[in-house]
Amino acid sequence: MPKILVTGANGQLGSELRALSFFYPQYEFTFTDRGTLDLSNLCKMEDYFTDKTFDAIINCAAYTAVDKAETEYELADTINRRFVSMLAKIAKINNTALVHVSTDYVFDGKNYRPYIETDPTDPQGAYGRTKRDGENAVLAVAPANTVILRTSWVYSAFGSNFVKTMLRLGRERDSLGVIYDQIGTPTYARDLAAAILEILPQINNAAPEIYHYSNEGAASWYDFAKTIFELSGVECAINPLTTDQYPTPAMRPHYSLLNKTKIKNDFNLVIPYWKDSLKQCLEHLGESQ
Repeated sequence: MPKILVTGANGQLGSELRALSFFYPQYEFTFTDRGTLDLSNLCKMEDYFTDKTFDAIINCAAYTAVDKAETEYELADTINRRFVSMLAKIAKINNTALVHVSTDYVFDGKNYRPYIETDPTDPQGAYGRTKRDGENAVLAVAPANTVILRTSWVYSAFGSNFVKTMLRLGRERDSLGVIYDQIGTPTYARDLAAAILEILPQINNAAPEIYHYSNEGAASWYDFAKTIFELSGVECAINPLTTDQYPTPAMRPHYSLLNKTKIKNDFNLVIPYWKDSLKQCLEHLGESQ
């Protein structure tokens, strides 16, 4: 029975993988969190793998506090680059398949069409730089049977995310301001988890491959919030804001649509439309009308 390690098991994606694992009895899953695998302590991490081997590793662990990364760069770099580099080396030594999850923040957000995998990266903030450096670390180690999977705007029934925040604020306030000039695609973590488990047995490449995955379609944060309220029956007025009207410590990409042609062709994936997936998530939360 193939053994699969999932890091970051308590995050949104890790939690969705755990939920789906019951439908994959052909695998033996091991889920790790900070308590069992401290990503900020590389010595302990190396010790963890001393007597353990896996057939595949799905790395969902990451430092994702976009704004805090501007002042906690060393910690973000340790988790998003140094840990990832060590994981790639372990995968290479043990001939272990590796799926490493990355982000649309590796791009500058100035494109005019959806980003393809070979577009130049140019992250605009500390979080994006550490994630880009993590990608480069995997490419430098070059373990076989490895996939770097970039995604965007992830939300889930688990953890903290935009959907849950909007639901809470929408019930607390009469109106909200939400940014309308940042464009991307909301991605339901359960769809991403299902895609990873679908492509996992098909991975067979001599060097790391980069793929893009998000739900289909495009939206602004304003569109996203409006749809959350419409589907959940929350009555709260939403006012469109420009990025300049809502300054944050870290810059966000203004445009981060991802082209999914490569992953759909290589793995015969059918990717759901973002509004359909949002409705499923809200139903899971008991929030859908």
